[in-house]
Amino acid sequence: MAQGHSHGDGASSKRLMWALALTSIFLIAEVVGAVVFKSLALLSDAAHMFTDVAALAIALAAIRIGERPADAVRTFGYRRFEILAAAFNAVLLFVVAGYVLYEGVLRLFSPEPVGSVGMLVVASLGLVVNLVSMRLLASGANASLNVKGAYLEVWADMLGSVGVIGGAVLIMLTGWLWVDPVVAIGIGLWVLPRTWMLLKNTTHILLEGVPKGLSLESVRATIAAVPGVAEVHDLHLWGVSSNDVNGSVHLVLAEGQAAEQVRRAVLAQMNDVHGIDHATVQIEAGASGDGAGAGHGPVAHR
Repeated sequence: MAQGHSHGDGASSKRLMWALALTSIFLIAEVVGAVVFKSLALLSDAAHMFTDVAALAIALAAIRIGERPADAVRTFGYRRFEILAAAFNAVLLFVVAGYVLYEGVLRLFSPEPVGSVGMLVVASLGLVVNLVSMRLLASGANASLNVKGAYLEVWADMLGSVGVIGGAVLIMLTGWLWVDPVVAIGIGLWVLPRTWMLLKNTTHILLEGVPKGLSLESVRATIAAVPGVAEVHDLHLWGVSSNDVNGSVHLVLAEGQAAEQVRRAVLAQMNDVHGIDHATVQIEAGASGDGAGAGHGPVAHR
């Protein structure tokens, strides 16, 4: 199993590298095109493509850095790097999107000439790059949350490229210069909610909130239902990265219960019912009838 997992990470890493290289090269080309052809829509799409580059780089770094083992200084390893990088990406994107929206509103009142043909060519090339990147990432999207997130970023940017292409065609046919800032504003408004969700999710993890899909009360009820458990105290659930769950809990046992047996049963239920595969269960002092919980109480990890 370990070899298969390593092989899967290696394959995903190679696909991410190819997609990152393609997207990074075209990002530079799109920024140059936006300046040369004076297209705010292209600049807005470039800002969105920048999020693709960041997402791909984060996913790749998460695989590479996340493979480093825990040590005496970082006992959880390096998995949180993914979250820190994603939070930085979200803050930076807010700044870029804000600038694009500001410039878009200004251009609505004072339209500038746009090189619609060049705008169309650059956006079309961007669409091709997005489609190739999606093809590269598709096979690994279901196996890795990191790759899936990058795949969704590229998919969303593909829609932005389609919008720019449509805007370029409309300008070519009608000469309506206001279409360029409208498309730019549309892309900016499309990016902002997703950026907010990214920042919200990363902040939630950094604050060690309950992982998505879990309910503290539901987990508490599951533990309390284990035979031999009298009370549940100090239940905590958190994640170090976007795809792991950790837990800790203190238990008071019913009179005469065997601490080790109950503890193992609680660990099994936390894992089987809620997918919590790394947990610490502590029996409170004096809570076990067989004396196993004396002192600070034994601690079990899973």
